[in-house]
Amino acid sequence: MSLKNLNIGFAMCGSFCTFNKAFVAAKELVSLGANVTPIMSFNAKNISSRFGTAEENTKILEEICNKKIISTIEDAEPIGPKKLLDALVVVPCTGNTLAKLAIGITDTPVTMAVKSHIRNMRPVIIAISTNDALANSAKNIGTLMNYKNYYFVPYKQDDSEAKPNSLVAKYELIPDTILSALDGKQIQPLLY
Repeated sequence: MSLKNLNIGFAMCGSFCTFNKAFVAAKELVSLGANVTPIMSFNAKNISSRFGTAEENTKILEEICNKKIISTIEDAEPIGPKKLLDALVVVPCTGNTLAKLAIGITDTPVTMAVKSHIRNMRPVIIAISTNDALANSAKNIGTLMNYKNYYFVPYKQDDSEAKPNSLVAKYELIPDTILSALDGKQIQPLLY
């Protein structure tokens, strides 16, 4: 598999417990030849948690991508007009961001990146990570699945007993999902 010379946006939201998986996915995209542009929501960029400080997480992503992170709305806006990306992956995509994308709210660098990118009819790939995916966020997943040019990384329940409403994407399938989305197809099976 090769993503050689593809321009891939890598937009991280604040599901901090999946940041290490996201960093591994970003490294994989780079190793497959993609030119990866890092983007972070305000929360992902500025909140320190038990999963790393804001400074550490920012440094890790910038080193992986060898680029400065897009972390403001104004810096994300040119993505569409300048046609900077072939595909945009939102990873991890929180329930909060899912809701905003489903109803068109553009108030973070990630949601602006998506809005700006999708105007070119190019794929947006969602790698979900939320504890309420099978509860309040289910309607937003359904909405985005019915929108043109939105694709989902296959997902599964991550702990059906302790967190029965929680879903997390299979991050190792991000490259395959991107390639499928570039062909206009949702990778299958979607549910694991």
